[in-house]
Amino acid sequence: MGKLTLTTFLTLDGVMQAPGGPAEDPRGGFEYGGWVVPYADEGMGEFIQEVFARAGAFLLGRRTYEIFAAHWPRHDDPADPVASRLNRLPKYVASTTLKDPGWTPATVVDGENLQAEVVRAKDATDGELQVHGSGQLAQWLLARDLVEELNLLVFPVFLGTGRRLFSTGGLPTAFAPAGSRTTGSGIAIHTYRPTGRATFGSFAD
Repeated sequence: MGKLTLTTFLTLDGVMQAPGGPAEDPRGGFEYGGWVVPYADEGMGEFIQEVFARAGAFLLGRRTYEIFAAHWPRHDDPADPVASRLNRLPKYVASTTLKDPGWTPATVVDGENLQAEVVRAKDATDGELQVHGSGQLAQWLLARDLVEELNLLVFPVFLGTGRRLFSTGGLPTAFAPAGSRTTGSGIAIHTYRPTGRATFGSFAD
């Protein structure tokens, strides 16, 4: 049985949209794509390689899947832990519109039984079933308590606009820290594991 993990890049104000380039995701007139690039450094690369080394399969939203599928097959290197795993490990794509994923091995999962399909995919995985990016899917998984570990790479930049990971209406959830580090360029990397519903109190008591 695997473990479902989510790894994502965030700005200080929680934006996760188009981290890798201006044309990656311009929805809503977003003009600040590529905000990760000025801060990408050796420490970030080391952490990402550590994450991918634990991968047993991937669960991706359609947009992230298509971005990856357009890039990684053309940059395949068996010695690269990112490229080798993305190109060879099972990929599950959550989509109601994608019919032929093309980039094998890949399976489209959708419909009313998506939660059951995700659980089955996790149970069939030896290692981590990893979600990268995939904002809408990530929110859906978080709202159903399906994420078992959360890797947040927080970049020292504020944008003021863009799609955010933690949207209004999410479940109040408490997390326990499982690791942290800061890279040379100032990326704060935090790993959390959920511990249940958030609790509340008052200093006036």
